[in-house]
Amino acid sequence: MPFQKLAKNSAYYSRYQTKYKRRREGKTDYYARKRLITQAKNKYNAPKYRLVVRFTNKDIVMQIVSSEISGDKVLVAAYAHELKAYGISHGLTNWSAAYATGLLIARRVLTKLGLDKDFVGVEEADGEFTLTEAAETDDGERRPFKAFLDVGLARTSTGARVFGALKGASDGGIFVPHSEKRFPGYDMESKELDSEVLRKYIYGGHVAEYMETLADDDEERYNSQFSKYIEDDIEADGLEDLYTEAHKAIREDPFKKVEGEGKKTKEEWKAISLKHKTVRLSKAEKAANVQAKIQKILAEE
Repeated sequence: MPFQKLAKNSAYYSRYQTKYKRRREGKTDYYARKRLITQAKNKYNAPKYRLVVRFTNKDIVMQIVSSEISGDKVLVAAYAHELKAYGISHGLTNWSAAYATGLLIARRVLTKLGLDKDFVGVEEADGEFTLTEAAETDDGERRPFKAFLDVGLARTSTGARVFGALKGASDGGIFVPHSEKRFPGYDMESKELDSEVLRKYIYGGHVAEYMETLADDDEERYNSQFSKYIEDDIEADGLEDLYTEAHKAIREDPFKKVEGEGKKTKEEWKAISLKHKTVRLSKAEKAANVQAKIQKILAEE
C-alpha cells in the first residue's frame, strides 16, 4: 500500500478541537480531575471535597477544595512554613513535615466545622493503618468529614511524601479513602505494613538516621548540609521529641501564628516584590553595556 500523506485541509481544521489551556501547559490532568470533582446526582448539590497536596522547593501547600461552576472554592488551607509556630523550623519539605502539615489542615477544618471534639483521630501516631470512622454524638451517629486525595501531577510511588500528608490528615480526624499499600514499610511480597518503619518516618527517624551516618562518615558534608540544625542545637536524638511536641501543639491550637509576624502593609509587600524584580534598562544604558563588553574583548586581545 503506497504511503499517503495526511492532508491538513479545511475539513481537518474545521474539526480540530483546541485542548484546555492548562492541558497545553501540562499543569492539569483532566482525566483525573473529572473523576475527582464529578458528584453523584443524588447528592443534591452537596460539595465534593478534595485534599489538594502540592510540593514546592521550599514549602508544602495543602488545601481542602470543592469545585463549582464558577470555579474551585477553598475551605481551609495549611502550609509547611506555618510549622515554625509549632517548633519545626527546618526540613519543611520532608516526609515528617508533610505529616505535620496534614495533621494541621485536618485539625483546622474540623475546628472550623465544630467537629474537632467528635473526631479526635490518632492522638499519638503509632504507624498503624487506621481509617476515621463514624462517631457517636448527642444527636446520634455522625459521619466524618470526607475528602479525596488530589496529588496533581506528582508521582504516586510507594513511600512518596504526598502519602505523608495523607497519613497526617487521616490521623488528624478526617476521612480520606486510601489503603496501606503506598506507605513506607509496606512489603509487596508479604502484603503487610511494617508499622515501625512508618512510625520512624512520622517522627523524623529517617532524617536522624541519615544525620548520624553522615556525621560518622563525612563530617565536612554533615556540617554543610545540616548547618541550620547545628546553629539551633538540634541533634539527631532530639528529632522525635521535637515532632512529638509539635503534634501536641497543633492539636491544642491549629490556628497559631508565628510570633512577631503580623499582617504586612501594602508598602512592605511592595518592597518585597521589588527585591525580585529585574530593573529595566534604558536604550542608552543597553548601548553603554554593549560598548563596555566590546572594549573588554579588545583589551584582552
